[in-house]
Amino acid sequence: MIAQLSVYPIGEGTSVSRFVRKGVAVIEASGLPCEVGGMSTSVEAPDLDTLFDLIKKVHAAHVAEGAQRVVIDLKIDDRRDKKATIASKKKSVTGKI
Repeated sequence: MIAQLSVYPIGEGTSVSRFVRKGVAVIEASGLPCEVGGMSTSVEAPDLDTLFDLIKKVHAAHVAEGAQRVVIDLKIDDRRDKKATIASKKKSVTGKI
């Protein structure tokens, strides 16, 4: 399954990059295939348990950084008819990876 994830604190001022960097580091350390974008991060996870465990860790990283309020935006594409990856999804709409 492929997930699009945005996790960010609110009420922490204009720039929240220090929080986002911590979350991205957790995602990258997970070893799951991922791609960081300008507004969200895409992650490939084998199942919901793995994905939700990762989201919990990203949330915890924001709290550990001092966030008092954290917003999580999540979209999940759980395609069952064939294997889908971030790369295959991009290729299907752009014709290139």
